[in-house]
Amino acid sequence: MSSLATGGLLILLAAVMNASFTLPMKRMPHWQWENIWLVWSGTALIALPFLAAIYTVPHLFAGYKTVDPATLLRVVLFGAAWGVAQVLFGLSVSAIGIALTFSLVLGISAAVGTVVPFVRLHPDLLLTRIGLYVWCGVAVVSLGMVLCAIAGRLREKEAGQLVAGSTTPSFARGLLLACISGLCASFMNLGISFASPLIAMAAAHGSQPYWQLNAVWLPLLIGGAVPNILYCIFLLQRRSTARKFAETSTSSYWLLCVLMAILWFGSSLLFGMANFYLGSLGPVLGWPIFMSLIVILASLLGWVTGEWRTTSARPFRFQIAGITLLTLAVFLFARAGS
Repeated sequence: MSSLATGGLLILLAAVMNASFTLPMKRMPHWQWENIWLVWSGTALIALPFLAAIYTVPHLFAGYKTVDPATLLRVVLFGAAWGVAQVLFGLSVSAIGIALTFSLVLGISAAVGTVVPFVRLHPDLLLTRIGLYVWCGVAVVSLGMVLCAIAGRLREKEAGQLVAGSTTPSFARGLLLACISGLCASFMNLGISFASPLIAMAAAHGSQPYWQLNAVWLPLLIGGAVPNILYCIFLLQRRSTARKFAETSTSSYWLLCVLMAILWFGSSLLFGMANFYLGSLGPVLGWPIFMSLIVILASLLGWVTGEWRTTSARPFRFQIAGITLLTLAVFLFARAGS
């Protein structure tokens, strides 16, 4: 199997895990979002990245001491920006619905997270055949996400989850929060793209090439954990939901949260491995493919679980058109790497 095919397969597996990691939340009706997310954040963003880095990067902390502190700080701050995106995602969902938020956030993240590394790291390719495929792919991804967003808004409006007037302050605020969330979400890929000193450090200390990104995941995700944990603590205090942790009937919820964390961080590990197999263009091509596949697979899961059962034909047609464009975008990015 070629390196490109291996990278594509790893991204597909990563997208399957990422698109399905929230499914266990449906089995935790007695916990609020903040209860679930606090346990998930501590496990997925701190514990698992720490274990992965320790076991795959020899002499990890000695290696960190050799890296310019400004580089480490930059990666942590990029992670913190991504963490803010998760908080804003939750706030925008309450205003404009999950489907519209999901499509907007991932669409903006895919576009910004692709264009910035491409322009900064590969300026010599901007006007080449590869560049043409990348630019076309970004445009098709953006349009596909817009169509999915329209489909989501129409579906939720039919279900009574949105008020009829789309120009209300809460809706406009939700759109703004979703756009900011999408911009901040792209910082995860920016943190990966501009962390070459950390990857070089891992290589110098004998880490296998496909594990070297684990030296980046640890500071990146610790930065992302801070906003998530602080917001969860704020909600626990505001809603007095911390007591739910002590309920004996919810003991299995802890394991379900760990399962969520394993699925999510497992997808990150696979995405990191895929970047290695995709070569120097890995961060540029892998990120939009990853985002597109997540939306496609999440939509398929939604159909399987009956989320579209009572929806009329109009939003469904928009969703099919959006998914078709996202599929086309995946092929365009694949052509750019071939």
